[in-house]
Amino acid sequence: EVHLVESGGGLVQAGGSLRLSCVASGFTFDDYVIGWFRQAPGKEREGVSCISNSDGSTYYADSVKGRFAISSDNAKNTVYLQVNSLKPEDTAVYYCAAVEAPAGIGVLFPLRDYDYWGQGTQVTVSS
Repeated sequence: EVHLVESGGGLVQAGGSLRLSCVASGFTFDDYVIGWFRQAPGKEREGVSCISNSDGSTYYADSVKGRFAISSDNAKNTVYLQVNSLKPEDTAVYYCAAVEAPAGIGVLFPLRDYDYWGQGTQVTVSS
């Protein structure tokens, strides 16, 4: 059974940082793209960042580029999202998700293609 377990959220002041973790089990980690998404109350779920565990390719949404950093530790089946210089508009539930993606076919996939999802972790940024 596939499991994605997220942690690391919390309450921080504007300008602060957190490190979110997504621990995966139940599938061949190296063959998947792992994405981070977020959803604020009353808004659609949106993509934040993603990483290919086969070739290391990454993607960042324009709203977080330069502030967030995604990384993967294949030995631990874990993907991290370092979130820096946080703004109140970053407040959301952050989810990780996985989609099977062989090397060489790219890193960008639509939300609907992701097969597995974590439970989410709340990030709240106060001003």
